[in-house]
Amino acid sequence: MTNTGHPPRASGLAALAPNYRALLCDVWGVVHDGVKALHDAGVALARFRNGGGKVLLITNAPRLRAQVVAQLDRFGVQRDAYDDVMTSGEAARAYLAASPGVAVYHLGPDRDLPIYENLDVTLVGPEAATVVCCTGLFDDDVETPDDYQDRLAALAARGLPMICANPDIVVERGTKLVWCSGALAERYRALGGTTLLFGKPHPPIYATAFARIAELVGVSNVDPAAILAIGDGLETDVRGANQAGLDVLFISGGIHAEAFGERHQPDASAIHAMLARAGLGVRAFMPRLSW
Repeated sequence: MTNTGHPPRASGLAALAPNYRALLCDVWGVVHDGVKALHDAGVALARFRNGGGKVLLITNAPRLRAQVVAQLDRFGVQRDAYDDVMTSGEAARAYLAASPGVAVYHLGPDRDLPIYENLDVTLVGPEAATVVCCTGLFDDDVETPDDYQDRLAALAARGLPMICANPDIVVERGTKLVWCSGALAERYRALGGTTLLFGKPHPPIYATAFARIAELVGVSNVDPAAILAIGDGLETDVRGANQAGLDVLFISGGIHAEAFGERHQPDASAIHAMLARAGLGVRAFMPRLSW
């Protein structure tokens, strides 16, 4: 049961695993840090699966499933740690597929261009576009949302809707936090622009996830009480899971780590206070996922 007061620090996933048939697990900040696999997390997920459980990785990556799996392989995430992967990029792609012939201005790095492959859309410059699809900053190593203020203001003034294929504001890349397309969507909305966000914490991706977990488990419908969500983002992983009626294991050593003091020995009272301010609840927390 989700603890909305003072959730305890879990000794490991093993302490919670017997209560659940499936895990809905975040990727960045939990399974890898944007550079390499977090080994103990992979071992924990594999052990859960070895015990008969199912693991669906769910990520706000603005890319297709195959790209994310290839990235997991490059980072060294073990294949036996998960059953399947679901991405916000796939959700955004499905939306575009339902709007054939649309003229799209791609706002993001070239590595995300496969999201449009085999779709009936035309990629155009900002002047000819009827919709903006934002997958991130062009160069998230050096740029910030401030660099996009004038560009976003001009697009918003034209009334172009923005599809946001990654609602995350920031993610970890090694020891650095980098800006994501959610930060640009937030700016765009503040400028009066219309935004359509795909991925966590928004309900559609959870409905799709429930259906996929039911398939993996081999039932027609899965009881949300049988699923444990794992994630490090309060406004994406935790809020989305709370809204979907899922218990949550909060990974405090991810994007919010600096707010809790020592990464591996977080201040529990600081975690409780942040959860309370956000109006969120979790079953338990731990710095990094391990068995």
